[in-house]
Amino acid sequence: MDKNKPAYTDNREAHLRRLRRVEGQVRGLQRMVAEDTYCIDVLTQVSAATRALQSFALELLTEHMSGCLVDAARAGDEEGEAKVQEAAAAIARLVRS
Repeated sequence: MDKNKPAYTDNREAHLRRLRRVEGQVRGLQRMVAEDTYCIDVLTQVSAATRALQSFALELLTEHMSGCLVDAARAGDEEGEAKVQEAAAAIARLVRS
């Protein structure tokens, strides 16, 4: 893998499609609020948008771990340790969100 190429590059178009769907969900939420939609219905859609973003994040993390992280670990130097710490911090952020 190219050291400067993100792991997700090969799936860029699929990722962009997923993000556009999430963007559509958020626009739908704006419309719901503008139209005074019942609170529980809005919250249901917030939950769906949140799950979609979490799913995207997990897929991106998986790609990062199987690409960038594995490559750095194989190098076995300080870069490998730095990538492991970077991934651990990203996982911690995801868990807290």
